[in-house]
Amino acid sequence: MKTNELVEACGRLADDKKAVDVVVMDLSGLTDIADYFVIASGTGERHVRTIADGIREGMKQEGTLPFAVEGYDEGRWVILDYQNVIVHVFLESLRELYDLESLWIEAKRHRVTKENKDIEVGNE
Repeated sequence: MKTNELVEACGRLADDKKAVDVVVMDLSGLTDIADYFVIASGTGERHVRTIADGIREGMKQEGTLPFAVEGYDEGRWVILDYQNVIVHVFLESLRELYDLESLWIEAKRHRVTKENKDIEVGNE
């Protein structure tokens, strides 16, 4: 699966599970960590795990498994590492505390909404 397809799918899958404020950050050329972050919030620990499960299951159906998963058992900040794309699913309060979006303030951002589930990212 191409990186742009992976980003689009992760954003849609998070939104399908009613994630709050789904944002895709294009980090290309800004860091070696990943090309994209998908950041989403859940309203509680169960919701955070549900969002992460939805993304993992949807990506598995597409034949893509995460390289690593961190934080699932706690359900406060789950990281799904798809190498070029890293998905962060936070409790709303922790997302505000860690504020990853401000670390790469110059990154291009795309919000995923019900009206705008098609995320347009660079073709790779």
